Amino acid sequence: MGQNLQGRERLRPIDLARGHGLSTQAVRNYEEAGILPAADRTPHGYRTYTPLHARALRAFLALVPGHGHQTATAIMRAVNQGVAEEAFRLIDESHFQLLDDRRTLQAVESALRDLAPTTASEPDAAVSGPSGTFIGTLAGQLGIRPATLRKWERAGLVRPRRDPLTGYRVYDEADARDVRLAHQLRRGGYLLRQIAPLIAHVRAAGGLEPLEAALGDWRRRLSARGRAMLTGAAELEAYLRERG
Repeated sequence: MGQNLQGRERLRPIDLARGHGLSTQAVRNYEEAGILPAADRTPHGYRTYTPLHARALRAFLALVPGHGHQTATAIMRAVNQGVAEEAFRLIDESHFQLLDDRRTLQAVESALRDLAPTTASEPDAAVSGPSGTFIGTLAGQLGIRPATLRKWERAGLVRPRRDPLTGYRVYDEADARDVRLAHQLRRGGYLLRQIAPLIAHVRAAGGLEPLEAALGDWRRRLSARGRAMLTGAAELEAYLRERG
């Protein structure tokens, strides 16, 4: 703790907890996890905190929405251990992940634009067209395992036909489209149970509105993460300045 903090206001655990809507046990847990600097102790062994600890707590709570609890903890621990470069690396990784998620969203939106002319009758037309793609080939194109495609089939995301001679799964154009959409949505953090009804609606006469709504929600969540990262960065910078 910097010399400029000597003689500053002393706070009890309850003061720190109430100021942030936490329990005193949560404050102690944060200190033990390295999120807060080590507290001073009274002659009777009671913890005492300072405004620096309050600033650290504000920084941590501001970092969580943008980076997640685990990464926010690692960032604060690195700062408190005097290895700010490690904290900056973790922040860079979070920003890279956000950028990758934005690119994934753009890829899904591009796929949606490609699907714009699709109607309920088109999948049947696709079945009568080219013979289709076998499971191993499609999985290889997407960089996933055939077992993943079989899992998606059990979840109702895709319904490939069977080759009458070999019994192998064959994915027509509509199936491959659904698989690619499912793959992108999985990368975007959606669960199989969330994706299945979207794919079903795409195949049905209702059109693409449900998928468009999902993409809108995804876009809003990415924007919220980006703004939360800005807020967290401001609070962390304030904490770094106060640490000296």
